[in-house]
Amino acid sequence: MKTALTVVTTVTFFSMFGTGCVTAGKHSSDLHSSQDRRLTVGVVQREIRVGMSQADVAAAMGSPNIVTKDIGGTEAWIYDKIATEVSYSYDSGGVGGSVGAGGLTGGRSLVLGGISSGYNKSAGASATTQRTLTVIIKFDDQGRVADFSYHSSRF
Repeated sequence: MKTALTVVTTVTFFSMFGTGCVTAGKHSSDLHSSQDRRLTVGVVQREIRVGMSQADVAAAMGSPNIVTKDIGGTEAWIYDKIATEVSYSYDSGGVGGSVGAGGLTGGRSLVLGGISSGYNKSAGASATTQRTLTVIIKFDDQGRVADFSYHSSRF
């Protein structure tokens, strides 16, 4: 009986686990809503034409930021858009491990032991870009596009 008890109590358990993980940050394309209306130079060049009605301009471009009239009564719509885009990238990874042992001694004392270690590394980077677009659309006295101009910058 004592031999069986000794065999059972001297069973030693060893385990070793290694884990690793890598987490990637979100792409900037995932951060924007699909509902966002983007006013770009391409939209202006593709959609705006001399002779268009104000309703057609509003449908293509949305509401203007500023509506003005000069001394001669010429109405102008001004679209002034500024966008700031911030991109952030984050990566991390690591490895961990542990070794453990345990058992009962002949005098019925519980003996436990263990060794643990790990390594973790992370890095990140960010970038900020600003874009501006100013569009000026002048209308004739019948509410049709007489002339338009635009300026775009990115820095």
